[in-house]
Amino acid sequence: MMNYIYILRCADGTLYTGWTNHLQKRIRAHQEKKGARYTRCRLPVELVYFEEHEDRISALRREYAVKQLSRKEKTQMIEAFDEKKLEKVADCSDELHRSIAKSHAKKSD
Repeated sequence: MMNYIYILRCADGTLYTGWTNHLQKRIRAHQEKKGARYTRCRLPVELVYFEEHEDRISALRREYAVKQLSRKEKTQMIEAFDEKKLEKVADCSDELHRSIAKSHAKKSD
């Protein structure tokens, strides 16, 4: 099973770094307010970066290292990231994002 570290851009512009072993499911949890407490009040979030790791330990170590970086360093990582990888993740969850957007729209009515 693949493990991932990821960076989300929150609605308020802040960056959130986390790890998971199922990227789409974790992003869905964040969007549905079932993710980290930090992101719950900063929705919607956008996946802007991720890395794959073979095992949990290396993913956790990398997550810690990324969390120690400055915002400027994280922004440089994001800017250098291959957007085609993000498109693949987005393609897998487009239907999910549409349903989440609809549910958020209904709540704001």
